[in-house]
Amino acid sequence: MTFRTRITTFISRLSVSLMLMLLAMPAAHAQKLFRMEKDSIPLFRGFALSFDLVGPAMKIWGDHGEYEGALRINLHDQWFPVVELGIGTANHDQDEVTLITYKTTAPYGRIGMDWNVLRNKHQANRMYAGFRYAFTSYKVDIIRENLPDPVWISMSGFGVKDMSCYQHWAEIVFGVDAKIFGPFHLGWAVRYKRRLFYDAGDIGNTWYVPGFGTGQRDQISANFNAIIDI
Repeated sequence: MTFRTRITTFISRLSVSLMLMLLAMPAAHAQKLFRMEKDSIPLFRGFALSFDLVGPAMKIWGDHGEYEGALRINLHDQWFPVVELGIGTANHDQDEVTLITYKTTAPYGRIGMDWNVLRNKHQANRMYAGFRYAFTSYKVDIIRENLPDPVWISMSGFGVKDMSCYQHWAEIVFGVDAKIFGPFHLGWAVRYKRRLFYDAGDIGNTWYVPGFGTGQRDQISANFNAIIDI
């Protein structure tokens, strides 16, 4: 099965599942789910720029991390289409178990939607749930030095440079934004990540995937964001 076929099959199954869910849902519930509050507040309420503080801290005190920003559009203080872009980087030198050195730096992106789940949508603070679809294409260096050679009784090494990989994954997000003063907010979010489609190269799963983390199939992570409403 080709990669394009996998993408098509996934989208088709998701569409059918959503359609069946809506058909099975009582009409009143469906209207309530997709209805925006009827009041004098306009549909477009501006947008917000944010920057994650956890990723840079992880890079400063560890061997991998991310630099990530986001643009979130505010529709009626209730629906928030969002685009997140970042650069993930890792320099995992001489792993304690395998003695392998792993290096990569690459961009990643996510697109999705958040819903404000608070009853009073128009207050300054928000609590939201949402989803993301994410993708990265990256190259890695994987090197193992000083490997004993039992034939020649010497030390040798092996490795690959610029091995091409990619990964698609989905995320479920839950978070809170709190107004500090003026347009400035602080917020945190917890993410559950699930790998969908990937190519980890020719020598097995890579240690770190930009934007996804060090897990292989499932991952839980957190963000702490500085946010400016515009």
